[in-house]
Amino acid sequence: MIAALNRRQALAIGVSAATTAILGGSVLPAAAANDYEDLIKKFTGGKVPTVGRVKIDAPEIAENGNTVPMTIMVESPMTPASYVTEVLVVADGNPRAGVATFRFTPDSGIAEANTRIRLASTQWLHVVAKTNDGAFFMAKKEVKVTIGGCGG
Repeated sequence: MIAALNRRQALAIGVSAATTAILGGSVLPAAAANDYEDLIKKFTGGKVPTVGRVKIDAPEIAENGNTVPMTIMVESPMTPASYVTEVLVVADGNPRAGVATFRFTPDSGIAEANTRIRLASTQWLHVVAKTNDGAFFMAKKEVKVTIGGCGG
């Protein structure tokens, strides 16, 4: 049995459909905002990281943003007295900034990791390292993502 819609129900459905069409299906545009600064502040507990000791090896121009090779290295003796505990990688142009978090111990031997990441467009990579004594170090690098090999 099919129930007939009254005028109010039909109007509510029409308004909902029109609103969805106008907003492009997105009812929460703020949820897509890049949150890289908030992620860094949360990671550092509000401390300002010192520039240095962190190196980023990533291409200056990436022909394919879907698979960008990246290696991060942090200068550290990696002894029980002095070592890197965590490294945060964020990208300031992706819809969500968080790219990767790496954890280390003195047994790691070196504070280095490599992976492939996805970048939505030309943007800056920010890498922040935390040491066992609570110090923070950082570096950033711009990666230009080409679209169809035409520069971006």
